[in-house]
Amino acid sequence: MPVTSTSGVQAAGSGIWLQIQQQQAQRSADQADQRARSLQMRAREAQSAADQAQETARSLEVQSGQAQSEANSAKLGLAAQASLGKIQTQLSGLREQIGVALAAQKVVQPVAESVAPVINDLGQQTGTLVNVTA
Repeated sequence: MPVTSTSGVQAAGSGIWLQIQQQQAQRSADQADQRARSLQMRAREAQSAADQAQETARSLEVQSGQAQSEANSAKLGLAAQASLGKIQTQLSGLREQIGVALAAQKVVQPVAESVAPVINDLGQQTGTLVNVTA
């Protein structure tokens, strides 16, 4: 039976133990590094999503302004149409009043024309010209 020294076995055992600890430390470091890369990737993705969301918000803000401008224009158009409708109603009333006034004049004129002309002794028609210088 060979005789081994205890210190040689201890030295071999502690060398293996040191190697196992180094391997575990390396695995832990690799895992931490992988986790850090994964978190960095997720952070970049989140930042990209945030940038895109901010751009979308800006675009929506511009569209909102345009829609508000269109709404204001539509309101002005409605107000203009309402004013035009009132003016047309007033003009229609004025046309009616003018029509009534013209009809009244036509009624008066035939009465004046229906008076028979006067014939003087010489056979001339009189009454069409009045001399007011007398």
